[in-house]
Amino acid sequence: MGYDLAMKQVLVAILAITSIRRHLVVAGDVVQPSKSLKQVPAMYVFGDSTLDVGNNNYLAGAHIPRANMPLYGVDYPGSKPTGRLSNGYNVADFIAKKLGLKESPPAYLSLAPGTTPLVVSALAEGVSYASAGAGILDSTHAGNNIPLSKQVRYFESTKAEMQAKVGSAAVRILLSRSFFLISVGSNDLSVSASATTDVMALYSSIISGYSAAITSLYNMGARKFGIINVGLLGCVPTMRALNSTGACNDGLNLLAAGFDDALKSLLDSLATRLPGLVYSLANSYNLTQVTFTNPQASGYVNIDSACCGSGRLGADSDCLPNSALCGDHDRFVFWDRAGHPSQRAGELSAAAYYDGLAEFTAPINFKQLARKI
Repeated sequence: MGYDLAMKQVLVAILAITSIRRHLVVAGDVVQPSKSLKQVPAMYVFGDSTLDVGNNNYLAGAHIPRANMPLYGVDYPGSKPTGRLSNGYNVADFIAKKLGLKESPPAYLSLAPGTTPLVVSALAEGVSYASAGAGILDSTHAGNNIPLSKQVRYFESTKAEMQAKVGSAAVRILLSRSFFLISVGSNDLSVSASATTDVMALYSSIISGYSAAITSLYNMGARKFGIINVGLLGCVPTMRALNSTGACNDGLNLLAAGFDDALKSLLDSLATRLPGLVYSLANSYNLTQVTFTNPQASGYVNIDSACCGSGRLGADSDCLPNSALCGDHDRFVFWDRAGHPSQRAGELSAAAYYDGLAEFTAPINFKQLARKI
């Protein structure tokens, strides 16, 4: 019995490695994707509500931020709410599509951890651990999300289950060539903005946590990191509504900009210290600035209001089944008052990060990252 099981594991490992190699044609120091196959064997997703595809649907509690009811998902296939804080797909979905996947890999908690579906997904397409409301600091919205540190621990558990099925060698190859997408930090800054007197200490604490998470993932085999920085936090509908003129909160935007500078320095440092680590830093902050300067170029007619909400700037209430909707969902940047992007905004962001203008990614774009060995 033991021999038979061992042979099965060897066979599965060989098949997994063969599958990975079939997706890749090596040329020089980059991996050329097949036109008909995935550019990476899998994608693993970590972060907050901008990437969450349903993990929070499985968390218990009255104050958990969820998107499991209309009018979220109204433009998703079947017009069903999935847990994405969007009218349809989110930016993780569109990045996944660019990489050759159908959509974002499924939410970790939807796969019944410890079961075959989790391992199959982890090996074949990846897993999303992202959670709405999550922060880098465990104290951010504590008890109402899966913080980044716990997301990383969930991945560690997933890796162990993968290894149990196909062996360490196959998993090591798969993870080294997979895409690790992370977008987090905005909740930490938003929560701490009004209470912080020492901004540099705040940055230091958050960046320390970010460094620990990336280093842990690296030590578990991750090599390709697609990181999205924090955007214009002061320009979401709820922030604008606090100003009688509807203007952005410049102080909050400056706080985000300072964090983004610290994040860039962190990634530069990690790439120097951790052999084989490669990254692409997507500049959400800059992309949003460019979009707001000339919204018509992106097809937008509104950059300050929620498409789904009520009252001034759509910011008086959450997106609910009885909320008023804007006429054309694709022509609003924001879907809800918290500033979650519309499906169209997510699509345009993914396009910019994948192979858009050089000013939106550094030092390489997501497409180049995917092709790195």
